[in-house]
Amino acid sequence: MIKSFIKNPHTQDTIYLAWPLVLTQVGHVVVGIVDNIFLGKIGPTEQAAGILSNNLYVMVLVFCIGVSYATTPLVTAAHDKGDVRAKASLFKNSLFLNGLVAVVCFLILFMASGVLRHMNQPTEVVELAIPFFDVLIFSMVPVSFFFTCKQYCEGLSNTRVALVISIAGNLINILLNYCLIYGKLGLPEMGYMGSAWASFISRIVMGGSFMFLIFKSSLTKEIATVFKQVQINWNELGRLGKIGLNTGLQFTIEVAAFAIAGFMAGSFGKEQIDAHGVALSLASLTYMFGSGIGSAATIRTGVYRAKGDWTEVRTAASTAIKLVLMVMGGCGLVFLIFHNYLPLVFSTNKEIIELASSLLIIAALFQLFDGMQVTVLGVLRGLEDSKVPTIITLIGYWVIALPLAYFLAFKVGLETVGIWIGLLVSLMVVAGGLFWRLNYLFKKHPASVVSESI
Repeated sequence: MIKSFIKNPHTQDTIYLAWPLVLTQVGHVVVGIVDNIFLGKIGPTEQAAGILSNNLYVMVLVFCIGVSYATTPLVTAAHDKGDVRAKASLFKNSLFLNGLVAVVCFLILFMASGVLRHMNQPTEVVELAIPFFDVLIFSMVPVSFFFTCKQYCEGLSNTRVALVISIAGNLINILLNYCLIYGKLGLPEMGYMGSAWASFISRIVMGGSFMFLIFKSSLTKEIATVFKQVQINWNELGRLGKIGLNTGLQFTIEVAAFAIAGFMAGSFGKEQIDAHGVALSLASLTYMFGSGIGSAATIRTGVYRAKGDWTEVRTAASTAIKLVLMVMGGCGLVFLIFHNYLPLVFSTNKEIIELASSLLIIAALFQLFDGMQVTVLGVLRGLEDSKVPTIITLIGYWVIALPLAYFLAFKVGLETVGIWIGLLVSLMVVAGGLFWRLNYLFKKHPASVVSESI
């Protein structure tokens, strides 16, 4: 049965689109994981400072990334019609909108570093985190440009360019982490701050090189000749904003819940910050498998929706959901089998390792739900359905997850383990709610399309 599913043309097409997306998404997360590993070798305080800085930074960054996701389904429709001018206009307006959002987000974070002193975190961690955070936030704009280009290319069903740039950026980040932390190859020895500068420089390279390749690569340069002719206009900005702002809110609602969970963990000491960060780094890595499949689902459902072929939309959605359940189920088994060993990559501290191992068992349990929710969100994005999914994610993460996590952590006394149980429950609720929404949309179309449930 599994063999026949893998050989199915729809599955093959989904995998063909998804694997470069998965590797690209993984590459983006690996930047943070590499920083975490290097900082863990220096000490638990430095590692906690990096995790704390990233929690606040990523909470805002994902809004920028989410806004850029509006580009994909709209470019897909223009590409299907062969309208080069429309593609150029969408790219230009996306750059303007995403760049503007990134600048606003940067300014908010630039004025917010002092907030870390008022979050009930360990004092020695906060003092190291603030200068680290102040460097990190300057990568907001180049990351936004990287994702604008990435989502544009995905709209063309071109997932390879982003993969190449992502791999190159990660290699640069690893090399710079080593050189700037320890003062190698003639570079200054900066200690833990070297990791912040390594991330910043690598993201500058990734964003800048992608912008260059968009206009030079044989795969994407078709818009170069008309790019100067198209204008920034309210019509395009409105279309992008309608999808992008909702998607940005969806991303922010989820990631902010996990970030606030990290701040809650910090109330129990730097070791619990580290354990939370280690487990979350590994869970974020596997999440990118689901995210890549979800992005492939956005492309495929967007193409079929543009053609008005809802039977194929349904088949593409069903295939993506089955595929992600298989993949994330495998990731869950890896966590269950190796939960005692995976934290050793990040730390040698016994307390951190033991707690991170316990958290990975909970992470193993939510892999299926995490994969389901991100893939169904991808399908709904391809159908340009954004308002109701945003409400579902808001209820799941903020009305259910955070109050439950607080109750279990502080009132029941489960501390960080209780926080993660709250996150597990929220992922179950969100996955169920989004699945209901998808089936509801399909029931609004001809009976032949909905004769079978997903």
